Amino acid sequence: MATQLDLEEQEQLDQLKAFWNQYGNLITTVLVIAVGAYLAWLGWNAWQRDQGAKAGSMYDELDRAAQAGDAARANSIFGDMKERYPRTAFTGQAGLLAAKTAADKGQLDVARTDLAWVAESASEGAYRTVARLRLGGILLEQRKYDEALKALDGIDDSEFAALAADRRGDILAAEGKSDEAKAAYQKAWAAMDAKVDYRRVIEAKINVLGASPGPAAASSVEAAK
Repeated sequence: MATQLDLEEQEQLDQLKAFWNQYGNLITTVLVIAVGAYLAWLGWNAWQRDQGAKAGSMYDELDRAAQAGDAARANSIFGDMKERYPRTAFTGQAGLLAAKTAADKGQLDVARTDLAWVAESASEGAYRTVARLRLGGILLEQRKYDEALKALDGIDDSEFAALAADRRGDILAAEGKSDEAKAAYQKAWAAMDAKVDYRRVIEAKINVLGASPGPAAASSVEAAK
């Protein structure tokens, strides 16, 4: 009986050796790749956390500069963040704040440059959209109407559709294109939640242009699409 068991064990051992001789290198390679990928994933997450922490610290510094009204300092910090941590959410947020600080000081060219970077390079889609809306406003103030409309063309987030249409109406109205502006405002009014107070502002803009919002303006809304 013992001899039979020894023979069975030896046969199993021989089969195992044969299997390992055939597939051992492949199994070892797969394990090395899997372990390497896992370690790389851990390293990447650690690096991301480190980048985020450092960017967050710089954002706090920029926020202090903004509160002090130091636009030059805020923009300098933002420049460093773009260079060091371009893919962190903090950098996109920093660009919006630096641009606002510059705009508040009348530095529209600086604000425009900051917003253009955020609109194209921020890691968060919401920041890119907000930057395009604000960029449209800056360009409107600078009377660069075609560029302002082009900035709005890049907005494809349905949650910002009403605000984008409202800003488009402002630009068209400034150009003296009353009918197109009216259609844009009608679209903004239709897209805006009725509970939002700003909807009444849009309604006032429509009234100034000699119209009123609602179903009667459906054709104008369609024309603006």
